[in-house]
Amino acid sequence: MGDVPGQRLNTRHQTGLAVGLLLAVTLVAFETTAVITALPTISDELDGDSLYGATLAAYLLADLVALVAVAEIIDRRGPRLPFIICISTFIVGLLVAASAPEMWVVVLGRILQGAGTGGIAPISYVVVRRAFADDRQPGMYALLSAGWVLPSLIAPGLSGAITDGPGWRWVFLGIVPVAVVVGVVTSTAMRSVAPPPPTPRQPSRLPLAFRLSLGVGATVAGLQSSNLFLGVALVGVGVTAAVPALRRLMPAGLVRGAAGLPAVLASRSLATATFLGVDSFVPLAADRIHDANASIQGFVIVGAALAWSLGQWISARHPDWRPDRSVRNGFALLAIAIVAVAPVLAPSWPLAATFAAWCIGGLGMGFLFNPTSVAAMTYATDGQEGLVSSQIHLADTLGFALMGGIGGATVAVADRSDVPLTTALAVNFALAGACAVVGMIVSRGVRTAVTT
Repeated sequence: MGDVPGQRLNTRHQTGLAVGLLLAVTLVAFETTAVITALPTISDELDGDSLYGATLAAYLLADLVALVAVAEIIDRRGPRLPFIICISTFIVGLLVAASAPEMWVVVLGRILQGAGTGGIAPISYVVVRRAFADDRQPGMYALLSAGWVLPSLIAPGLSGAITDGPGWRWVFLGIVPVAVVVGVVTSTAMRSVAPPPPTPRQPSRLPLAFRLSLGVGATVAGLQSSNLFLGVALVGVGVTAAVPALRRLMPAGLVRGAAGLPAVLASRSLATATFLGVDSFVPLAADRIHDANASIQGFVIVGAALAWSLGQWISARHPDWRPDRSVRNGFALLAIAIVAVAPVLAPSWPLAATFAAWCIGGLGMGFLFNPTSVAAMTYATDGQEGLVSSQIHLADTLGFALMGGIGGATVAVADRSDVPLTTALAVNFALAGACAVVGMIVSRGVRTAVTT
C-alpha cells in the first residue's frame, strides 16, 4: 500500500482539511435538499411541469459523469485542481438556474450543478485516504456522512420560507456566497495534500461514463413512460448501452458479488437501493394515505438520517469489527425496519411508529456504510485512489437511480390506472426488502485488501 501520506501531515493541516471537507459535503447536502423543496414552485411559476422529471434526472446523470471525469484528474494532478473546477462549475450552475426565464434554463443550471457536486464525494474520499492515517480514516468517513444531517433538518424549512418570501431564485443565489467561502477554505487546506506518484497514463474512461449516463437515463425514462411501446424501446436501448459500459467501469465480478472489491461495491448499490426504496416513498404515504402536512411528511424520515449518523459513529469507534459482519448486520436491520415500516400503508397506523421503525433502517445504513467505505479504499493503490473512490460513489448513484426509476414507475402506474397507490408502495417496499436479503448474501464476500 505504500506510505500513508496522512502520517506526514501535522495536526493543524489535518484539522483544516477536516473542516474544509465537512463544509463541502454540507454545502452539497444543503443545496440538494433545498432545491428539491423549491422545485415544485419553480415548475409552477415557469410552467415547466413537462420538464420536472428532466430537472431531477439531469442533475443525477451529470453527477454520474463527473464522478468518472474527476477521478481521472485526481489520479493525475491531485485533488485541489478538480475541486476548484467542481466548485466553480457548481457556482455557475447556481447563477444560471437563478436567472432562468424558462424551465429549460433551470435544467441547464441543474446539469452544471450536478457536474460540480458529482466530484465532491470522490475528492473527499481521496483526501481522506492520502492525508489521514489508517486509524483516523473511519472517523473521517463518519464525519463526512454527518455533513448531511443538519441540512436534512433545516434545509426544507428554510428553503420553503425563502421560496414563499423573497422567491425561489434566492434559494440558488443565497448558496452562492457560501459556496465561494467553502471553495476558498477547502482549496486552501488541500495545498497540504501530497501529489499522487507518477503512474502510466491510462485510456480515458469518460466516453464510458457518458455512455452509462445516457443508458441509465434512457432506462429510467422508459420505466416511467406512459407509452408501453416507447417504454420498452427506451429500456432496451438503455440497458444495451449501460451494461457494457458499467462492466468496463467497475471491477469484474460485480454482478455476482465476487469476494473482495466487487462484493463491497455490490453491497453499496444494494444498500442505497434498499434505503431509497423506503425513504423516498414514506413521505408520499404520509401525504396520500394519512393526509399529513408537509412538515410531518419530512419529520417521519428525519430520524433515519440521525440514526444513520449514529450508526456510522458507532461503527467508526469499532475498527476491530469484521466488515462482512457489520455489513450483514446492517442489511438485517434494514430488513427488520422495512417489515416494521410496511404498516404505514394502513390509514389507522400511527406515523410516530413509522418514525421509530425507520430509525432502525437508518441505524442499519450507518452500520454498513462506514465498513464498505473503509474496505473499498484499501484496494486503492497509490495513484489509483480516484479510480476506487469514483467506483464507490458510482455504485451509490446506480442504486439510487435504478430504485428511483422502478419506484417512480410503480407510482406512475398507480396514477394512470386503477391500481391503488398502496399496492404500488407495497411493491416498492417488497423490492427494497428483496435488496436487503440479497445484500445479506453478498456481504459474505466483503473484506479488505489486507485479508485477501
